[in-house]
Amino acid sequence: MARYDFASDNVAGAMPEVMEALLAANAGTASGYGTDHVSQAAGDRIRAALDADAEVKFMPSGTAANAFALTLLASPHEAVLAHEHAHICTDETGAPGFFGQGVGLIGLPGASGKIEVAALQAALAEPDVSYRQPAAALSLTTATEYGTVYSEAALKALIDPAKAKGYGVHLDGARLANAVAAGFDLKAVKRLGVDILVMGGTKAGSTPTEAVVFLDPAHRRRLDARIKHAGQLVSKGRFLAAPWLGLLGEDGGTGPWAARAAHANAMARKLAELMPYPIAHPVEANGVFVTMSDAALDLLRGEGWFVYRFLDGSARFMCSWATTSEMVEDLGAALKRVAAVEGV
Repeated sequence: MARYDFASDNVAGAMPEVMEALLAANAGTASGYGTDHVSQAAGDRIRAALDADAEVKFMPSGTAANAFALTLLASPHEAVLAHEHAHICTDETGAPGFFGQGVGLIGLPGASGKIEVAALQAALAEPDVSYRQPAAALSLTTATEYGTVYSEAALKALIDPAKAKGYGVHLDGARLANAVAAGFDLKAVKRLGVDILVMGGTKAGSTPTEAVVFLDPAHRRRLDARIKHAGQLVSKGRFLAAPWLGLLGEDGGTGPWAARAAHANAMARKLAELMPYPIAHPVEANGVFVTMSDAALDLLRGEGWFVYRFLDGSARFMCSWATTSEMVEDLGAALKRVAAVEGV
């Protein structure tokens, strides 16, 4: 049987703190559709961690969370600027256009998943014409699809010119915990002027839950009706909110959400040290991307390990909160055996 330990960070189960919080939330009755006491408490913890006054809603899918967020930032005749390999561009099956009734996506280049400033400036300078969807928003991702982490200054260099044009800004934080564990200040989200943050729980070690944080007060009007219209207002909302009581600390800290992400990041660094193949992107979060031939991948799968070939042709190895040193060492030994067969 194939081992999927490093196929993705969503193959692991939920961390014990999350399961304990779910069990506690299961007691008694609660009002529905996110009006319950658990959702309020979880929202309060997120607001404290961000040091921001914001509306917080919980959704079971990162795809739905991202796509819904973009409907508030771009109209059907408009488009969203994003890295060409961003999740919304490559892995969401047109969901932004579906939720947004035709909202388009404009992919921009940049090394290791980070948008080039010059490419963004060129896109912002494009004239509005009747035959092309004009951009209305900017979507950013950290940690990126290639496991790299934007600095606050790098994000500011992209966000400031977009905001100057009146564009909304969306931050896909599916792996934001890993970025925070790598040194990104969570409170910078507010300082930078992000309008909507999708704060990832699922890949961070939760059961399915994403916190959608609306930092622009203008987006609060009839928000629940919009979420219901999109099919994302879950009746037993406390079960989407409860994991966040286990993920985040009570004191405004980032708790196990970031602490366990730091472990995942450390496991990625350990794997990088053992890796006999060339590393294709900087190892800054919980992913290791390497240059491997198809023959090498076949040999590795023959050893019982499964990993994906990624968008740029590299092989992607993802660590999670549940990755152990022993798992990394086992994989490292398998990789060395494969490399020896190949003569690497």
